[in-house]
Amino acid sequence: MARRQDPVEAAADDGVDLYDVSTWEERTSLDGLAVAIYGVIVGTTRVLTVLTALLLLVIVGGFSALTTPEIGALTILSALPALGLAGYVWYSDETTTEPLALLVATFLLGVLTANFAAVLNSLVPAVATRALRIVGLLSQAGPGPVLGAVGTVAFFFLVVGPIEETVKLLAVRLYAFRHDSFNTVVDGAVYGAMAGLGFAFIENSLYIAQNVDAMSLDFGLALFGAGGGITAVRALAGPGHVIYSAFAGYYLGLAKFNPENAGPIIVKGLVIASVIHALYNTIASPAAGVIATFTPLGPFLAFLAFVIVYDGAFAGLLVAKIRRYRRAYREAHDDVDADADDHDEATLRSESTEFE
Repeated sequence: MARRQDPVEAAADDGVDLYDVSTWEERTSLDGLAVAIYGVIVGTTRVLTVLTALLLLVIVGGFSALTTPEIGALTILSALPALGLAGYVWYSDETTTEPLALLVATFLLGVLTANFAAVLNSLVPAVATRALRIVGLLSQAGPGPVLGAVGTVAFFFLVVGPIEETVKLLAVRLYAFRHDSFNTVVDGAVYGAMAGLGFAFIENSLYIAQNVDAMSLDFGLALFGAGGGITAVRALAGPGHVIYSAFAGYYLGLAKFNPENAGPIIVKGLVIASVIHALYNTIASPAAGVIATFTPLGPFLAFLAFVIVYDGAFAGLLVAKIRRYRRAYREAHDDVDADADDHDEATLRSESTEFE
């Protein structure tokens, strides 16, 4: 899409200097100062965002995975399925090899930005409840069963899903998105998956730390006792985060190469990721209960069966989207190679004719 022009610029001859009239570029010292100040503002905003996330990580106790070996080991075990899925998304991108340092940086930013979600997910319900009570829509006794169920579903779709998917996309946007290695649409899915892996890692760590008194257990007891149960449950939750944010990341990549429609494209990706995420949160427990009721499976195996079906379905859609891109990529490069061969053949015939 061509850059929009002011009417003056559109009607003027090419040789007319319209600097500071209807066009602008860095020319003067004041221009240079303005560019420098803008750069400082943008850079400072990014740094403050990361530092704030780091502070929140300390406040919510997110360093348990690093400071307590038992919790760290259980967290790593819980993240293995998500790591495997993120690795597959990375392997599926045959366009370029993403730098390891950039993948690790995105993972770490996923760990940090997850803390924004932890704070917001806690604040929003408290604020909403207080507002409802002020306007008289909610009594001090709390909501009834139906209103409570509706509120829970609304919380998943309007708060948890959008907030968590947005902060994971922020992890990509802060650094990888601006890097030269982010040079194809499908790279967005790769870095989105890494951000989701970082989010799952710190979320699992916090859940495990809250449910396991690792300071009084050795690793063996932690693994086969309460820690093993919560680790297994969190291992099932991790791949979902990778899938959701890979979808959102793909559309972030699409937005990078379609800047004229970047806003709606990013919103589309976030809506898709948020809905898949919220739907999982809404139906996971009831669906597992139904499976356990009508099959001989116990509660955990019933939950495992649900996760395999649910995540498998959306992972399949994600893989299909990546494969569609891959086919288009191959076809485009095959056409370029064919055109190059035709050009070489035509050149060779021309040269042969000259020397006949």
